[in-house]
Amino acid sequence: MNIQDLPTSSKNKPPSILNKSFLIAILIWIAATETSFQVEAQNLRHLEPSDQFGIQRVGAPVLSPEAEWIAYTLTETSLEQESSETRVWMVSTNGGNALPMTVSGTSSGNPQWSPDGKFLSFTGARDGSDNQVWILDRRGGEARQLTTVEQGIRDYRWSPDGSLLLLTIQDPEAKNGWGSNKANAPQAPWVIDRLQFKRDGQGYLTGNRHTHLYTFDLETQNLTQITSGDYNESQATWSPDGQRIAFLSNRTAEPDGNQNTDIWVVSSRNTDKGQTLLQVTSNPGSDSSPSWSPDGKWITYVSVIEPDLIWYATSHLAVVPSNGGAAKILTGHIDRNISSPQFRENGKDIIFRMEDSSEDHLVQISTSDGTPERLIKGPLSVGQFSLGKNGIIATLISTLDKPPEIHLLQKNELNRITYTNDKILAGIKIADVKNVQFPSKDGTEIEGFVTFPIGFEEGIRYPTLLRIHGGPVSQYRHSFNFEAQLFAANGYVVVQTNPRGSSGYGQKFSADLWAEWGVRDYEDVMAGVDYAIERGWSDPDQLGVGGWSYGGILTDHVITQTDRFSGAITGASEFLYVANYGHDHYQLQWEKELGLPWEGNNREAWEAISPFNKVDRITTPTLVMGGEKDWNVPIQNGEQIYQALRRLGVPTELVVYPGQGHGLRPPSYQKDRYERYLAWYNKWVKKNQIPVSD
Repeated sequence: MNIQDLPTSSKNKPPSILNKSFLIAILIWIAATETSFQVEAQNLRHLEPSDQFGIQRVGAPVLSPEAEWIAYTLTETSLEQESSETRVWMVSTNGGNALPMTVSGTSSGNPQWSPDGKFLSFTGARDGSDNQVWILDRRGGEARQLTTVEQGIRDYRWSPDGSLLLLTIQDPEAKNGWGSNKANAPQAPWVIDRLQFKRDGQGYLTGNRHTHLYTFDLETQNLTQITSGDYNESQATWSPDGQRIAFLSNRTAEPDGNQNTDIWVVSSRNTDKGQTLLQVTSNPGSDSSPSWSPDGKWITYVSVIEPDLIWYATSHLAVVPSNGGAAKILTGHIDRNISSPQFRENGKDIIFRMEDSSEDHLVQISTSDGTPERLIKGPLSVGQFSLGKNGIIATLISTLDKPPEIHLLQKNELNRITYTNDKILAGIKIADVKNVQFPSKDGTEIEGFVTFPIGFEEGIRYPTLLRIHGGPVSQYRHSFNFEAQLFAANGYVVVQTNPRGSSGYGQKFSADLWAEWGVRDYEDVMAGVDYAIERGWSDPDQLGVGGWSYGGILTDHVITQTDRFSGAITGASEFLYVANYGHDHYQLQWEKELGLPWEGNNREAWEAISPFNKVDRITTPTLVMGGEKDWNVPIQNGEQIYQALRRLGVPTELVVYPGQGHGLRPPSYQKDRYERYLAWYNKWVKKNQIPVSD
């Protein structure tokens, strides 16, 4: 599980990568994060489903040019109004009270600073317009609209000199006169000619709308198109001198048939709409997240060099000359997924996020010798970050007991800056969480988390829930998990494992799932349950299992292979896999992993991983859930398992959320899902015992 060339997670590691002063800083930080809102234990209450709406989401920290302020977003969700609202806030890098910069009543996002630091910009849809760029004086006052693009914008970036905005804009929707002179005209039919013809959350993909790059002159208000054609551009970023723009685009003959995005460079002042371009990467896999070196000679980016492994492939850090040339992989010896690379001011070091085990660290690597150094490590999860003047870094950090908050790393000292959710959490009993390791059936070490019920006492066995993460290439992390805390507040031990297929343990560990879903990952999650039983925490006669997306998929495999669970919940799962061909949005991935179902013996591979073929073995009472318009994992799968269980006489219930895709948007649906989880588990796992209460 561990890497040989680079110390991995903080468990059993030599401290060579951390100097003494930074270790002291970590200890100071841990002490500083203790909340100032302490209350007496007897006044604390248990977590409830509606508490998810009291926890605000902190995001998108951006340092001002002089590194004195941090702009960020804060998202609040209202159950009463059935909506979420995001506002832009600002806090000093010295800490103190945060200041709201945008008004309530409308959402704003993507905060950025003007290069001189005098203005704060953001995106928002106000006064009936689509998403536009707005700007306000940092010292206060009303925001004013900068752009007036009819169809709105997708993204924007300030030019280094502050004279231009780089805009990412989708083509306007074609005018359609279908039934325009009829009072009750039906909607126009969808006419489709693409290989990838649908996407969850977007619907059917029709027409020839593409996304291109434009520059917007702040003085003249002129909008100039700088890329064009039957392609889409994204992740555009300015060169330090403002003369060039690097961007992402798949310009192969059949973009829907591969994931071959490359990095291209175009002149920021070209007059041919991007007909003259430089392709700087040629890797057949996905290249993404371009970032320039300070001198403009290099571009660092994320590269997937084994595209045939689809989502199981490791994402590596790479650099390439911005004028074209041979690319160099810098993290091939590390075998961990990296993201969000950025050059430091010295132009020699690159900072990026790295998954390692169940942790997310902030790592720096030298471009000259490939030597890595962990700047922020330990039992935590580093999120979005922003590099500032003199090496200052603002970043989001979450731990098992706290949702993400902004922290500042300066001169090897890490300080917490925001305390957004401390007040609400101070009044709630937070369950203890233990990071555990245990052997699977074949001896492979598996990692996971056990969350203990409020009031847990050694020597007492508790009802236990095995909860399985989605993905499959994802993982449970050292971060606050509302769901696990909610179950623990209701008297359950919660077992969460990172089985084969999970993303933080190297490519081989992840790709071990290839075309064999429900085999070794099944053994891994069951080993987690057995571990909790062996430790005396869990009652083997009161076990429940469940998950959403791949968590639901593996749940289906679990209940077709064992009758040890008293109750199961399968959400947004797959059941008869071949029925998804041409129906969900994973056609490329299916074809890579299982092959076309009508060719050769491929159909056998499709059937081998389909729980439908073992449905007659299920005896576990099972709650089935999903969204009506989920094209990630279509609800037909849930309907199939429900229908089969009804015919078999197994206790079951089907809950379909109207109009919903893979995720549930209305707060009332989110609350309802948790309430149904608790009701089902209380009925079948606790067997209608009196639930834990205040």
